[in-house]
Amino acid sequence: MFVDLAGQRCVVVGDGKLAADKQAGLREAGADVCVIPSREYRPGVLAGARLVIDTSDDPEINRQTWAEAEAAGIMINVVDRPAQCRFIAPAIVNREPLLIAISTSGESPFLASTLRARLERWLGREWGPFTALVGRVRRDLRERGVPIAEQTRVYRRLLTSEVRDLIRAGETAAAQRVAATLSRPSGRVPGRVALVGAGPGDPGLLTVRAREMLADADYVLHDALVSPETLAFCGPSAQLEDVGKRAGRASARQEAINDRLIELARQGHLVVRLKGGDPFVFGRGGEEMRALVEAGIDVVAVPGVSAAIAAPAAAGIPLTMRGVSSSLAVTTGEGGAAGDHIARLAAAADTLVVLMAHARLPQLTSEIAAVLGPGRPAAVVSSASMPEQKVVTGTLGDLAARSADAELGSPATLIVGDVVAQVASRHRPMVDLARFG
Repeated sequence: MFVDLAGQRCVVVGDGKLAADKQAGLREAGADVCVIPSREYRPGVLAGARLVIDTSDDPEINRQTWAEAEAAGIMINVVDRPAQCRFIAPAIVNREPLLIAISTSGESPFLASTLRARLERWLGREWGPFTALVGRVRRDLRERGVPIAEQTRVYRRLLTSEVRDLIRAGETAAAQRVAATLSRPSGRVPGRVALVGAGPGDPGLLTVRAREMLADADYVLHDALVSPETLAFCGPSAQLEDVGKRAGRASARQEAINDRLIELARQGHLVVRLKGGDPFVFGRGGEEMRALVEAGIDVVAVPGVSAAIAAPAAAGIPLTMRGVSSSLAVTTGEGGAAGDHIARLAAAADTLVVLMAHARLPQLTSEIAAVLGPGRPAAVVSSASMPEQKVVTGTLGDLAARSADAELGSPATLIVGDVVAQVASRHRPMVDLARFG
């Protein structure tokens, strides 16, 4: 709980490490702490205490401390006895002045401490001075009479800027200069665009940086195949715009997407362009970055897990394997990747990966078989990493027919090479394919 204990008498009953930990926490809060070993507890020793923690793990002492504290109106926590607690001591992530309290309402202190450890790894020590810096900016903005909406935009920009990175690197003066620039009264806070990779589909494969960007974004322009579970990481006020391209359907033109990104950034927004896989692996991220840079827009790239890597891995197929495959080629089944192009790649690499292969799978396997022979092992993975994932294995000669029989859907990734036969038949994939018959 958050309570001012400075100079207040607090009592810890018990011995050992737990009692010492409780004592240390109370002293850190400024309390005047009295520690009473279990064998020395007597009714009446709690008199005058503001707060009591009983760590004795002795049912009789627990009963007596509870009764005494209740009679005197003293707040008490009997450790691991929820029915004998007037307050719950949460696990604390201390990044002063930022404090995060985690409570399971007494159900599982272990889970609370485990979550605290995770948050402590995520929220580094730089969050303390960063919070203090934001506080100073806030007071300055309020003194200048900056409207709340504009203040909020400054805070968002600070959160997504390089300020925390500078503090983490010990460059405090540089961090303060950046913060001063972002909060200056000279006009609109500049916008920013992040080209973010959404990975192959499973939201658990998003990078930490990608999640942070989605949580802070004002606008998210996303591909058609980005899953609802991934979009759920967007903040509650984020505006979502579907700009996905779909074969055979009316789709957003790339030039229109570029123009929209520039328009929103110039309005001062943090914009995330969320793309399946990695933005720079057949994702037109390079085109978008070039357009943004030419327009003078601040842009950052956040890599994602490409389906070229994720799809084989999710099916238990390594792309390289000692003694089997020492080279890899990646291409796409769309945009004219056919004929001589596919033939050259197939002949040059031990393992060939073809992204977006579903629509042209019969033609692709036929073209590759003309170079490698119809008996070369091959596999196709659809909806990689997702619950509906399917994997079909075979050879270049029969894979298209097998995939049609399995009613394989898109998106699909084709893998060709001896690694398919060497591994897929003997290793269970990461995803339990038995669910899909």
